[in-house]
Amino acid sequence: MTDEKIYKAHVKTDEQGNTIDIQTVKQHNEDTAKLAEEFAVPKLKGIVGAMGLLHDVGKYQPSFQRKIDGAALQVDHSTCGALAAKQEYGKSLGLMMSYCIAGHHSGIPDGEAAPNDTPDMPTLRGRLQKELEDFSKYKSEIRLPQLDEREFQVYLSSDCTTGDQVIEKFAFFTRYCFSCLTDADSLDTAEFTSGKTERSLSADFEACLERVNSRLAAFTPKTDLQKTRAVLQNQVFEKSELDSEIYLMNMPTGSGKTLCSIKFALERAIKTGKKRIIYIIPYNSIIDQTAEEFSSLFTGCADILRHQSTFSYDELDDTKDSSKGYGEIAKLAAENWDAQLIITTAVQFFESIYANKRGKLRKLHNMADSVLVFDEAHLMPRNYLQPCLRAISYITKYLNSEAVFLTATMPDFKSLISQYAMQNSKIADLVSNTSEFYKFNKCSYVNIGEISEESLITKASLSPSSLIVVNSRAQARKLYQACPGKRYHLSTYMTAFDRKRIIDEIKLELQKLEKDYPNLENVPDDRRITVVSTSLIEAGVDLDFYCVFRELSGLDSILQSGGRCNREGKRKNAEVFIFTLEGVKIPSQDERANITKGLINRYQDISCPESIAEYYESCSS
Repeated sequence: MTDEKIYKAHVKTDEQGNTIDIQTVKQHNEDTAKLAEEFAVPKLKGIVGAMGLLHDVGKYQPSFQRKIDGAALQVDHSTCGALAAKQEYGKSLGLMMSYCIAGHHSGIPDGEAAPNDTPDMPTLRGRLQKELEDFSKYKSEIRLPQLDEREFQVYLSSDCTTGDQVIEKFAFFTRYCFSCLTDADSLDTAEFTSGKTERSLSADFEACLERVNSRLAAFTPKTDLQKTRAVLQNQVFEKSELDSEIYLMNMPTGSGKTLCSIKFALERAIKTGKKRIIYIIPYNSIIDQTAEEFSSLFTGCADILRHQSTFSYDELDDTKDSSKGYGEIAKLAAENWDAQLIITTAVQFFESIYANKRGKLRKLHNMADSVLVFDEAHLMPRNYLQPCLRAISYITKYLNSEAVFLTATMPDFKSLISQYAMQNSKIADLVSNTSEFYKFNKCSYVNIGEISEESLITKASLSPSSLIVVNSRAQARKLYQACPGKRYHLSTYMTAFDRKRIIDEIKLELQKLEKDYPNLENVPDDRRITVVSTSLIEAGVDLDFYCVFRELSGLDSILQSGGRCNREGKRKNAEVFIFTLEGVKIPSQDERANITKGLINRYQDISCPESIAEYYESCSS
């Protein structure tokens, strides 16, 4: 009587290369299936569980077993599981599972390049035609669940009115299931090879909410503007019990949007039992400021995961009493967003939905059961608005999440979501009374037309502090070099460290200027401050200038620049000057700038609600 053959999925060795533990294919597949099911929403648990059971059945091939024993072989084991899924389940279910399993290492493959794809092609159709070794042993070791193809097809076609919508929904569910599978596979493999590792960051949402409430309670409204800010914020807070999928939070610059939005997100998370809050921000420069504010506010009650390309946890000192330092834990948590309070960029967020590689898509399943806050939502990439809005509508409708769109210049998102995403998305306005928005108009917008670089610099230098925002990095650098007195330059070419350092320095100089020269009168030339920047400064950067100069661009960009002028409303008659530079033509394809040019000719106040509404309507038509 011979021993039953052991089919190995992973082998653990000591420093001398001796085997000290073996994880069988059966054990790894079953553990992966269990974990993937835990990740998935109820409707898809059985499907991702079956994927987990099949994903590594290709390791039953004799060549793979020789490879794991030390033979120098290249073995395709992923295609076997994809083929098995197609044979076991067929049709829509089998196809979706085949995409996920075939790509669980290399990434989701294309469906087909042509109807006659051949086995040497990397498409799914091509790979499923490859000659594979016998891997049928899985049938005697792994018990597969029965899945209802008809039930899945009904779920897939619900809320869809066209065939294209069904295809897009199928693609989203494929990426979501792929996320559940690949994260489960990665975690189970890592636990076997390295042991159980602390890799998650936690937060006490109730304690965080207490901190926010204490901060808000410390503000005593005194001025008319401060009282209006409190009334506006209360409109939002009064609707925290309102159940919806997407919330629109339209609040003017200076109305306390960040604190208001995190309070609303915390209240919704507590009420509905959400697992995490994800704060999505368009620019790295805004993340720097928001992360600092949240870190200061939530120290001791929340571990914040900050995920952006310009930030590295390698630079952090260990700050946790654990086997690994906080930086090491955060690096692991960033792989799959295993955290409760996350701050990230719009690029990271949407790439984690529409990518095809496991490194990106591992995070997608952790967008479920979340409150998503899109800061400066109007800055979603206009050329990709349809996929952005559709992804958000899928996540909120099918993954039990909620989204908050936060901006000072709110497009007609109700119409845009209906046009580009799903017509039956539940959308709620958190700020229904906008009658007192005018009180936040702390500056007027003046079109000064075409101006030379020299005249622009001269005009800016007459003010105690000026911000000049232009459309190109090269132009910003050129103007900066010609500026007199105290001058600063901001550009996306800068590292995150240098950008933050310069913004902090500007903020300090502006504060010194106000302290040394009350009412900013009689400021000598050598103390006058000029900052030249690209659009990175427009949103979320808490700086207050005496006047602002903005090169002609989209109305949303101009109004955001205006938010840096007389930010606290301390002065009357503050001005934002709109200009074009001599010799610099507006490209004919710059639709936003050309629309704004027309609005300037038609409206005395381009910041009025009618002008903003016409701008967004024109941009979306």
